[in-house]
Amino acid sequence: MNYSYKKRKTADYLLMVLVFGLIAFGLIMIYSVSKYLSLQITNQASDKYYLVRQLVSLGIGVIVWAVFQAIDYKFWHKYTGTMLWITIVLLASVFLFRTGNGSRWINLFGLGFQPSEFAKLSMIIYLSGWLSSKKKSGDINDSFVPFLLFVGGVSLMMLIQKDLGTLSVILIIAASIFFAAGAKLQNLAIGGSLGVFLVWLAIKIEPYRMQRLTAFFNPNSGSLSTSYHIRNALIAIGSGGLWGLGFGQSRQKYLYLPEAQTDSIFPIIAEELGFLRASAVIIVYGLIAYRGYSIARRAPDDFSQLMAVGITTWIIWQTFVNLGAMMALLPLTGVPLPFISYGGTSLIAFLAAIGILLNISKQTVD
Repeated sequence: MNYSYKKRKTADYLLMVLVFGLIAFGLIMIYSVSKYLSLQITNQASDKYYLVRQLVSLGIGVIVWAVFQAIDYKFWHKYTGTMLWITIVLLASVFLFRTGNGSRWINLFGLGFQPSEFAKLSMIIYLSGWLSSKKKSGDINDSFVPFLLFVGGVSLMMLIQKDLGTLSVILIIAASIFFAAGAKLQNLAIGGSLGVFLVWLAIKIEPYRMQRLTAFFNPNSGSLSTSYHIRNALIAIGSGGLWGLGFGQSRQKYLYLPEAQTDSIFPIIAEELGFLRASAVIIVYGLIAYRGYSIARRAPDDFSQLMAVGITTWIIWQTFVNLGAMMALLPLTGVPLPFISYGGTSLIAFLAAIGILLNISKQTVD
């Protein structure tokens, strides 16, 4: 892109307020949701176990965010090739340092984190740098086969890790960047068909996923254990009605709803605050999507545009997958709700991504 307009000198403050508003709200809800479990874990010593750990992660995340938003986005373009290897190493590290069989977490020096969360960001930077150079040279569609090989390799590692939720997010992020780079519709159709095949394969090789899919299409067809999670999520949402039971008054958080402070936090929000106020959270995500894609539309070059598209799509698609699963609009899968769910790795990775997006926003053109 060649622009002659004057660039902005300030970041998108509205986007920043929206993101940190969600984080603050998430801290409040994590405390409410996890009080009972915290008391159990600490032998009645504290009801703030999860809140304190999330605050520590937030402290690290804010430092990461401050650094990333201060670094000129062009810096990342210099290390496109390095980001490819970082993505591969991060995803492969699970097989070397995993904390247990089938675990998606690794433990280094006593610290646990989920490499796939950081791999999403490194993948976005790599694909944006590589495809922007292809777009500039005019041979974007000649890169279709290498693109499929890369995405296929990443998908294979996610299949081995048995992480269908992250696989779906990665596929959509990659497709959005390839589409924004100017891919032909037939190439996207082929890629989409292969993506559907990968998801089908992931379901086929794990019997519990097929049970979840069956329970999704017919909740009454399987055993109670098969649909236990989604039944309790829907009970929580339904119990809240329009205005909710009141802050801290959830009944489902008392170990009825699995992963209540992480993947399943939205049903508790709806139960305590009601669906009308819970809908306001969805509206905030919509505003983040609008600001993110607006930054992409006004980005100063192809590289920053593709990064902005990839980061925004990552946030919004992961939100859609989480909310869709909790409201029985999608088959149940485990991905955290961005900025709100408990989880230090996810929060830090998203804040790093927002830092890059804000740096791009400083240099957008009108």
